[in-house]
Amino acid sequence: MNVSIAPPAAAPEPDAGPDDRGRRVRRFYKAYGLTISSEVALPELQPGVPTVPDIVIAVGPVDFPRPATEGGTAFRFEPTRQYLSWQAVGTFLISDAARIDVDPAQGIDDPLLAFPLLGPVLALLLHQRRLLILHASAIAVGGQSAIFMGDKGAGKSTTAGAMIRAGHLLLTDDVVALDLSNPSRPMILPGFPQLKLAADAADAIRIGHAEVRPQVHPQIEKAQHRLQDGFSGEAVPAARIYVLERGVRAAITPLPGAGALPAIIKFSYVTRFGRQALVGDFASTHLSQCAELAAKVGVCRLEVPAGLERIDEAVALIEHDLAAGAQAR
Repeated sequence: MNVSIAPPAAAPEPDAGPDDRGRRVRRFYKAYGLTISSEVALPELQPGVPTVPDIVIAVGPVDFPRPATEGGTAFRFEPTRQYLSWQAVGTFLISDAARIDVDPAQGIDDPLLAFPLLGPVLALLLHQRRLLILHASAIAVGGQSAIFMGDKGAGKSTTAGAMIRAGHLLLTDDVVALDLSNPSRPMILPGFPQLKLAADAADAIRIGHAEVRPQVHPQIEKAQHRLQDGFSGEAVPAARIYVLERGVRAAITPLPGAGALPAIIKFSYVTRFGRQALVGDFASTHLSQCAELAAKVGVCRLEVPAGLERIDEAVALIEHDLAAGAQAR
């Protein structure tokens, strides 16, 4: 995540973390099959039942130098501790794959803290829990699922939104967590019912029953759409991975094994941080996970027609491809 912003001058959102006496409120949420206890308000997530949490998010000092330059970043990766710091937002410490300590920059409120917290920070924690994490979106379609990967601007969230409008269910947006412990099929864990869409995509797709949350910062272009329905709360087998590209017509082309594995590695979340993030035995584990996914799930190139008015052509093609694959199995 590239964050190059100055702290906003707006007043905190009503759902910011501290109570009226300035004390942090502990809330419980659920995401990716885990219970999260958090001192940062995360209304993007589904509420959870108070219990012994799988993940604890606490607010307090983190002993790691924050970047001095405006918009600067600093990261450090150790086998059991990972430090991520954005000068404009704050510093995050992931420890033992079960705890995140958050040290906000001055004047930063919870809605802006949640932006990296529910993106790269949580993605790296899930990676530490030995899940395979992709920078992608995923949709549940009739008991199976489609994963959309691609470069920035390829239309991952837009395609997912068009699938939701067509009656399918969101599994997760931006961070796809795959559990490979199932011997037959990798399972996609449900994230939380939110989709990030640019204004033109939101106007073209017009997903019903979605709450558009306030913009967290003027320089963050996409708005958060929290779904009132249209979300799958259950893990779903991964059926197909689509690598999105812009084209003149909707078309699906299977990628051979020699192309499938590099595509999965390229769009795995940890790859965004480079080799430094794969400490200890994580490099070999990560490669094995990517190879297993490529072997068990078909990977295709999906050409999406240019122009939002033609997005339904891609939706129809995806539906047909998944139905044909289900019949073949």
